[in-house]
Amino acid sequence: MDIVIHHNPDCGTSRNTLSIIEKAGYTPRVIDYLHTGWTRPQLYALFAAAGLTPRQALRTTKSPAEELGLLDPTVSDEQLLDAMIAHPVLVNRPIVCTSRGVRLCRPSEAVLDLLDNLPPGPLYKEDGQMIIDANGQRV
Repeated sequence: MDIVIHHNPDCGTSRNTLSIIEKAGYTPRVIDYLHTGWTRPQLYALFAAAGLTPRQALRTTKSPAEELGLLDPTVSDEQLLDAMIAHPVLVNRPIVCTSRGVRLCRPSEAVLDLLDNLPPGPLYKEDGQMIIDANGQRV
């Protein structure tokens, strides 16, 4: 299974999602989008595949969204996309793409729905909550 993760290594949820993928036996293609940036067609495709609007994909905390005035509901999708291209950190993460779909994996265990094989357990998410028990079953 080919897996792509749009990843921010400074984000605990993103790191945990990547770890879950790797513990499941996959070697994903990791895209550090803070360094590569985004293109408008790329964002359109990712958001459409994930069933997200630009507003739903907007990172509102630990980002410049508020200071840029992007939390105002009158800001258009096109304006949000412009801002996301100029400031890649505005896109919430991680976004994972597999043959089973595309998803914003917040919380990190959302990635389990995109994997053919689950990682062995026990497995915990970033807050210490168990998501797979010792028998390999989702909790």
